[in-house]
Amino acid sequence: MSTIKDVAEAAGVSIATVSRALHGLPRVSEATRQRVLAVAAELRYVASPSAASLASGQTHAIGVVAPYINRWYFGAIVHSAEERLRAAGYDLLLYSLGTDAHERRRAFSGTLLRKRVDGVLVLALHPTTDEAATLSAVGGPVAVVGAAVPGWASVRIDDEASARCAVRHLVELGHRRIGFIGGDDPLRTPMPGERRRGYRAELAAVGRPAATELETVGDFTVSGGYAAAARLLALPEPPTALFAASDEMAMGALQAARHAGLRVPEDVSVIGIDDHEMAQLLDLTTVAQPVVAQGVLAAEMILSALADPDQEPPAVVVPTELVVRRTTGPVGRPPDTGSATGERAVRDRPVV
Repeated sequence: MSTIKDVAEAAGVSIATVSRALHGLPRVSEATRQRVLAVAAELRYVASPSAASLASGQTHAIGVVAPYINRWYFGAIVHSAEERLRAAGYDLLLYSLGTDAHERRRAFSGTLLRKRVDGVLVLALHPTTDEAATLSAVGGPVAVVGAAVPGWASVRIDDEASARCAVRHLVELGHRRIGFIGGDDPLRTPMPGERRRGYRAELAAVGRPAATELETVGDFTVSGGYAAAARLLALPEPPTALFAASDEMAMGALQAARHAGLRVPEDVSVIGIDDHEMAQLLDLTTVAQPVVAQGVLAAEMILSALADPDQEPPAVVVPTELVVRRTTGPVGRPPDTGSATGERAVRDRPVV
C-alpha cells in the first residue's frame, strides 16, 4: 500500500506539501497541487484524517462536557448539537462527569481536551474562575448551555423566571400550600438554586413566605420525585399543589399522588418544568423550554466562532412558556377538558 512518503518522492516535493495539496490548504501552487493529485491517484493513495489534522492544525472534533448523559435533558442537547455539528463535518468527543470531582478536575484542567478538539461545548455547568480560564486556554471557542460565563458564548433559559411562572399559575388557581420538589447541586450547576429562588420569590411576592416543611429534594429523577412527593403528601397538613423543578420529578410526584389515593388535580395539582418528551402523554402541566433548539444554537455558536474567532461571544436567553394540561386545577374541581389532547392553553408566552 502506498504511503504519503511514496507520493512525496514520486512528485518531487515534501511530505508537508503533499498533505497540504491533498487537503486543499493554501501555500501550494496550482501546478504543484495538480502534480501531487495525479501522483496520488496513480499510486492509489488516500489521505488519512489524522494527516489532515496535522497539516491544518484542526481536529474536526468538538468536545462536550456534561454532568450526565443518561438523563433526558442532557441527551436531547447532545443529540441536537451532534446533528448540527456532524452536518458541518465535525465529530463529538463526549465527557460525562457524573458526580465525580476527579473527572471534573480532569475536564476543566484542559489537559483532557488540549490538541484533541477544535472547540468545547459545556452543558449546565458553572465553572470557577480558574476552571474557565484554564478551559479557555485550550485554544478553541467554548459555548455553554444552561449557564452564563463571561467570555464564553452561552444559551440558556431564565430558570428563576420560569419557576416563578409555574408558582404563579398555582397561586392563580387558588392554592395556598404549594410544595416544592428540587435538587441538590453536587456539580455547582446554577439551575437548582435558581429554580428554588423563583419558587420562594413568587410566594413572597403574594405575601406567602415559603415554609421549610414544604420544600424537599427529589434529585431530578422520577424515583426521587416520587419519594419527595410522598414525604410532602404525608404531612399532617399536606400541600394542595406540588411544583417540581423538572418534569421527571413531576412524573414521580404524579405516581406518588396516585399511590396515596389522591386525585390529580382535584385533590392535588402537579406542575413541572421542561416539557419532557413524555409530558404530553401524561397530560402534565409544565413550563416548556426549547431544549432541542438550545443544542442546535450552541452548536451554531461554536461553528460561527471557528469561522470568525474575533467575534464577540453571544449570550442568548431563550423564552419559555406555560403549557397548561390536565394536572393542575382548583382543589375539588375537575380540570377544564379543553381540546381532545387535554392541553388547555399556552400562557405567559414568552417567559424571559
